[in-house]
Amino acid sequence: MLKKSFKVDSLKVNVYDTRKAMGAAAGEEASAYLRSLLQTKDEIYMVFAAAPSQNEFLSAVAASDGIDWKRVHALHMDEYIGLPADAPQGFGNYLRRAIFDRLPFASVEYLNSYGSETEAMENYDRIIENHHIDVVFMGIGENGHIAFNDPHEADFHDPKRIKKVALDNVCRNQQVHDGCFRTLDEVPEYAITLTCPTLFSADRIFCVVPSGEKARAVEETVKGPVSEKCPATILRKHPAATMYVDAESGKYIV
Repeated sequence: MLKKSFKVDSLKVNVYDTRKAMGAAAGEEASAYLRSLLQTKDEIYMVFAAAPSQNEFLSAVAASDGIDWKRVHALHMDEYIGLPADAPQGFGNYLRRAIFDRLPFASVEYLNSYGSETEAMENYDRIIENHHIDVVFMGIGENGHIAFNDPHEADFHDPKRIKKVALDNVCRNQQVHDGCFRTLDEVPEYAITLTCPTLFSADRIFCVVPSGEKARAVEETVKGPVSEKCPATILRKHPAATMYVDAESGKYIV
């Protein structure tokens, strides 16, 4: 059930009683948007986040009827550097399990399917240069990051579309909190990420943020100054972004 809905700057914020309700509602709204968009466009390009926080949302989208996935091209927003290609923690592998293998996408471009991070970035850069991003499905991190744009790496005016970044320890510890890795030492120190301007360039953003570990980041996103110190605050300036939170992640903003 929806507990509260409000806007801060241009960002719409919806707070739900439970994580399940949040995921279902976000999935329903995102699916409706995709159906509508495909009535006006021959094909669309989408960027997906990969994290346990997206489980309920992606499950709802994957189960939705009436979306012609054969006209949807899929990208993902970030990937670790240094993991084996078949590592279950890999973001492309997560998305393959969660949604990419479940639906007949027109194409799926994996960041870990190239010989080097340089080749991966060059390929993604060409795709983004030649195809406008229509929709982004995303979350935010415990440090307020969007994709792997941690506060020390985030640049709202970044000239790059995609780049290699060093991950801060808050971000790396989050991967342990999420159960993706057993210890901090197992978490890679570097990753590839789409930059803040690339994510912001999408026509529509759906941002799904459950769990109490994200509560302070949600609070800062909604109440703090718009700044790279909390990269997610840039969502408040996007003309068509919605953030969905549950009772735990939204406990400081209700």
